[in-house]
Amino acid sequence: MSRAVLSIGSNLGDRQAHLRGVVDAFAPWLVAVSPVYTTAPWGGVEQDDYLNAVLVVDDPDAGPWEWLRRGQELEQSAHRVREVRWGARTLDVDVITCATADLAGGPATPVHSADPALILPHPQAWHRAFVLVPWLAAEPDAVLEVDGRPRPVRELLAALDPAERDGVRRTELTLGAVSR
Repeated sequence: MSRAVLSIGSNLGDRQAHLRGVVDAFAPWLVAVSPVYTTAPWGGVEQDDYLNAVLVVDDPDAGPWEWLRRGQELEQSAHRVREVRWGARTLDVDVITCATADLAGGPATPVHSADPALILPHPQAWHRAFVLVPWLAAEPDAVLEVDGRPRPVRELLAALDPAERDGVRRTELTLGAVSR
């Protein structure tokens, strides 16, 4: 079994439809969906604001590379182009963290990866309010491993600059209910 946290965002085209497409595609494995938030772009490239959300997914047959593959297929379907780092995009699906369950019923084990194509846990997630705010809404007791140590996401968010936190604004948009 593999449980993953996926951060999704869009700032081109029908942003809500792009995010809803991700929720629909992951519906069989969906555990939780955050509300939708609007955020200023991150990374210094001039562009429109993003819509962001977080999904918690669980599939006994998927590992971290499968979550990445599924997300990248959705990005391709949304005609995402990768011309400018941190540039505008129709859809972005990032694997933030992934854990595998102990078959004997013990605690889940975080998956680590140093592969440049999939670094886990996501190395910058703990700096990004647009990931942490929706994640807490979807999973109030969320924990993220930072520098080899599990840290409550609530604490990571509290440590960010208040302007960073305040820049993540909840919208009235919804992406649908959890399927199971």
